[in-house]
Amino acid sequence: MTPYDADRARFTRQALARLVLCDHAVDIADGAAGLVATENDPDTGPGGRVSQAIQLIELADRALASAVIYERERGSSWAEIAQYLGIDPAEAEERFAANLDSWNTAFEVPYRLDDTGRKRIPQLPTAAYDPACACTQLDSWAGSRLILVNDERPVSSGLVMAVPEDGAPTVTP
Repeated sequence: MTPYDADRARFTRQALARLVLCDHAVDIADGAAGLVATENDPDTGPGGRVSQAIQLIELADRALASAVIYERERGSSWAEIAQYLGIDPAEAEERFAANLDSWNTAFEVPYRLDDTGRKRIPQLPTAAYDPACACTQLDSWAGSRLILVNDERPVSSGLVMAVPEDGAPTVTP
């Protein structure tokens, strides 16, 4: 048991999946920002900007998988997801089966031992493993970069939290 386990219990799986998606979106935005300025172009080796663009595609693929996991956690059907992918539902389910399996397995077996057998390695993505820290970092990132957002907690304020004892779903305080 770690301090993160109790903290994570306050979040629904849907909220954890949304935090992972937010975290991946930040990676894309920050990666894309690196392609905007031209001042350092002379310092970039031949093909360097292509390397950065390919990295964005890889980050976008990771974000897409996270978006699918989030949509499944919030109850979207494979037909609803597949419509946006331009494929049929069975193809969508097959394409993202491994991602969903990894996500689900991480809740059943949250840690694996490292090669020495002494250190536990979390299986959940970092934003889902330590959601309180992720909320703080993502709220700060969004607050400083999203001009039209006028919320002190632009990420965490909209998360659906675990159902409290009274049975009513809550949003983060």
